[in-house]
Amino acid sequence: MKSTLTTRDALLALAVTAVWGSNFAVMRLALDAIPPLLMAALRFTCVFFPLVFFLPRPRSVGDSRSDPKYVRWANLAAYGLFIGVGQFGLIFIAMDGMISPGLASLVIQMQAFFTIGLSIWRASARGTINSERLRPHQYVAFALALAGMGVILAHNGRDASIAGVLLTLGAAVGWALGNQVAKEAGPVNALAYVVWSSLFSAPPLFLLALGVEGWPAIVHAVSRAGPWSWAAVFWQALGNTMFGYGCWAWLLARYSTATVAPMSLLVPVFGFATSALWLGEPLQSWKLAATAMVMAGLALNVFWRRRRPAIPKAA
Repeated sequence: MKSTLTTRDALLALAVTAVWGSNFAVMRLALDAIPPLLMAALRFTCVFFPLVFFLPRPRSVGDSRSDPKYVRWANLAAYGLFIGVGQFGLIFIAMDGMISPGLASLVIQMQAFFTIGLSIWRASARGTINSERLRPHQYVAFALALAGMGVILAHNGRDASIAGVLLTLGAAVGWALGNQVAKEAGPVNALAYVVWSSLFSAPPLFLLALGVEGWPAIVHAVSRAGPWSWAAVFWQALGNTMFGYGCWAWLLARYSTATVAPMSLLVPVFGFATSALWLGEPLQSWKLAATAMVMAGLALNVFWRRRRPAIPKAA
């Protein structure tokens, strides 16, 4: 499995993080009209329909490329639950008044560390630890990125409640678990994988919305939602889920987790920028300094090339 992103795939990962980062401002605007669990349920419903009628159930290459098998239902169900309910159910609840968009985009990036730790644990259990391990330069990269996040956290603690932070950390765990499940599915049609797994996201989210938010709130939200609210729902489905998670699953199937996961640390950069532009949140000098630290860590992780030992010339 590759440990260094090609230029093309690095740009693809950058595009995904830009979409994910800007999505926090979109979510905050949408939650003014639609309750959080209903919003999550509508999002994954729009992912599943109508593409499920055009994309066959994803197949996994497995051990034999000449005899691909369907991705197991258990794998699809796990991904759908971890990403749909675990990640987005929790983050939508947290952002409904308990944590600011910029800080949410930061805290959820703990998934990078949860993802790598989970992957290393799984590799160790299988006796393949050498395929998933941190290189020395990645420790430095993580230290730089963590320093940047520490600066942001130190200046934004007042923008989130303890419950909001804990819910967002729970969402980060859900994202990390989804990453590992997608990785274990192997090389698949990433878009089909995301679409079919949404079958296991939408129903439990609707049930939770019904139980927690209540039928009157659901009817009121659907009947009163305006064009911008519905546009936000479709953006959640098309841009953030189909494009974002489809590409992310594709990258995780081809590169080591330690290479792909740190790219998500760029999400708070886009998150704070779009929140400033669209929601009017101030972008002080300390935020710019923190952004520089995060980007420096990412640049070190992505563009570092280990020097190859010199080949002695023949006598």
